[in-house]
Amino acid sequence: MVHKHLPGESIEQKIEESIEEDKFIRFLGHKVVGVADTLGKLTNLFLQILFWIGKKPIDFKNITKQMTEVGVNSLTVTSLTSLSTGMVLALQTGAASKNILNEPLYVGTAVGFAIVKELGPVLTAVVIAGRVGAAITAELGTMKVTEQIDALYTLGANPVKYLVVPRFLSCVLMVPILTIYSSLIGIMGGYFVSVYKLSIPGARYYHDIIDFMKVGDIMHGLIKCVIFGIIIALISCYKGFTTEGGAEGVGKATTQSVVISMVLILVSDTFLTNILQFFRIG
Repeated sequence: MVHKHLPGESIEQKIEESIEEDKFIRFLGHKVVGVADTLGKLTNLFLQILFWIGKKPIDFKNITKQMTEVGVNSLTVTSLTSLSTGMVLALQTGAASKNILNEPLYVGTAVGFAIVKELGPVLTAVVIAGRVGAAITAELGTMKVTEQIDALYTLGANPVKYLVVPRFLSCVLMVPILTIYSSLIGIMGGYFVSVYKLSIPGARYYHDIIDFMKVGDIMHGLIKCVIFGIIIALISCYKGFTTEGGAEGVGKATTQSVVISMVLILVSDTFLTNILQFFRIG
């Protein structure tokens, strides 16, 4: 007996393959639509922030409070991060130059440029995203799930102006200031290692930085800081405003906020470096 089921089996296989392809297309389309929807909401939030920034009355008290939270309360962690980074960078640069040139040369130049243009802005932004960004998302997320944000609408107050604008301004203003501070701390850490570990004269370390660094190199890092501050504030506030699911939702939103902010900081750093070099800024 010869079984003639091959055509039927072939049709079933084609149907199954078609169903799998349809599921994949639906899944892909759902993700693309989700990303587009998120980008649209982020853009809308950013435009609302720009609209409300200059509108009176300006809540200087709230802005000052948020600047203190972002800036002053982050000094310790940024100091430790930058100090250790500068010291390790000087050690590694000195060891590498000794192996190649038998003498630690241009340690100050390497430490200064690396910290001012890259490590200072990126590490400071990552620390702020982890400390301040998480706090912003958790605070706004708690207000969202407990309907406090809806209560503001009921009272006639705009939540974006009252809650988001002060946090946005504090991040945009304080991240560059913290970066300048942390860069100086990192350079000082490199100085201590260079002088006391590598036996490099302090004046030589100083001139290795001053003689080669230009204003454009400093602007290179500061421009990045402003963009990083916008990313941290925008992502943190957006995640807080869209939190759902009670206490568990607040935890998830906080985690997502920190992860997304850090990834965007690192990815945008690559593009910003290329753009700034194209315009010969640094």
